Amino acid sequence: MRGKSLGGLSPPWVALLCVASFSIGMLFTNRWSSSPEEKDVIRTTMAQMNQEQQLRLDPANCYSKPKPLNEEEASRTITEKLTNIKALVSRNLAKDGNSTQVLGLAAAQSEDNARNFEASSTYETLSPWKHKRKKAFVVVGINTAFSSRRRRDSVRRTWAPRGQKLKQLEQEKGIVVRFVIGHSATPGGILDRAIDAEDLQNADILRLDHVEGYLELSAKTKIYFSTAVDMWDADFYVKVDDDVHVNLGALATTLAHHRRKRRVYLGCMKSGPVLAQKGVRYHEPEHWKFGGEGNRYFRHATGQLYVISQELATYISLNQQLLHRYANEDVSLGAWFIGLDVEHVDDRTMCCGTPPDCEWKANAGNACVASFDWTCSGICRSAERMKDVHRRCGEGEGAVWNITF
Repeated sequence: MRGKSLGGLSPPWVALLCVASFSIGMLFTNRWSSSPEEKDVIRTTMAQMNQEQQLRLDPANCYSKPKPLNEEEASRTITEKLTNIKALVSRNLAKDGNSTQVLGLAAAQSEDNARNFEASSTYETLSPWKHKRKKAFVVVGINTAFSSRRRRDSVRRTWAPRGQKLKQLEQEKGIVVRFVIGHSATPGGILDRAIDAEDLQNADILRLDHVEGYLELSAKTKIYFSTAVDMWDADFYVKVDDDVHVNLGALATTLAHHRRKRRVYLGCMKSGPVLAQKGVRYHEPEHWKFGGEGNRYFRHATGQLYVISQELATYISLNQQLLHRYANEDVSLGAWFIGLDVEHVDDRTMCCGTPPDCEWKANAGNACVASFDWTCSGICRSAERMKDVHRRCGEGEGAVWNITF
């Protein structure tokens, strides 16, 4: 009845007791809450969860509503979500502000085996590859130019397989060999058509989304590794110049010893001078970054041939826009790994001299991985001399087919 007290108490007293009970409850609740920020998150999450649950009606009873979550349940849910986020962060995947650029070794931290990415459902969601990549042991990219047709043919006649043997080597040994070239400044012009016709004949050319130019070698290197890792799921990726002699069997045998290493960078390590004088070959416009006059570069692999593991190729692919390019492409590659946990392997079999140097070693049963002349940064007059170097320094045609790893 209106005006009657409830249980002997007047309505004002009832209201006062309700307020007091609420305040006491909040006091005890606050004692167990870590911070005001966490309480706000919990309350907000509770409200959102209760609202979502109220929209989900029981099919057996359209008018029934689920029981709202309490703060303990909401807190537990938040903890689970934060744990999932930490798991993703531990895989070195992050976003920089509003940028979608991934910072870190994205493909590096998936389980103990870096080559088992497809087995992880989390990686499936975050993988930058939206298609099935071909499995391989090593991808050998032979850097070439439009004007180097004779060099390419000299390589095809000597150490690089052709035709059916090229496919067979890829299928049986997982060794992929491709000449790497971009496009001319006038797409579809005579230079591009000549390369297309050459590829139609030999099926051994990898075209890059890149405009060819001598001063663009650093950019080409970056695009090559990005393209190669997008097409092939390989353990290693090699860049070699088209005027260098390579023994593929010795290369594969050497790399097999490093197969379990996740971040490895192989080549003939050097630390050449930083050339500040304009007009000289290998001039470094950003010489001031490396200290005073007469300073030297950090250790990096010489540009004639170098090898990187899958994680490092993936790192380049995912961070293309952030990687700075210096004048010299071998310096650029070395710079991209400075500050990363990368093992540098100085392998002098990757920079033997031409005969008699590589010939002596081949006769002793220690065929070199790569041979060239330092004075020419490759084999001098390679189109004419490659055949002779191969005859005297080659490991024998059966070497690459007899390797097991």
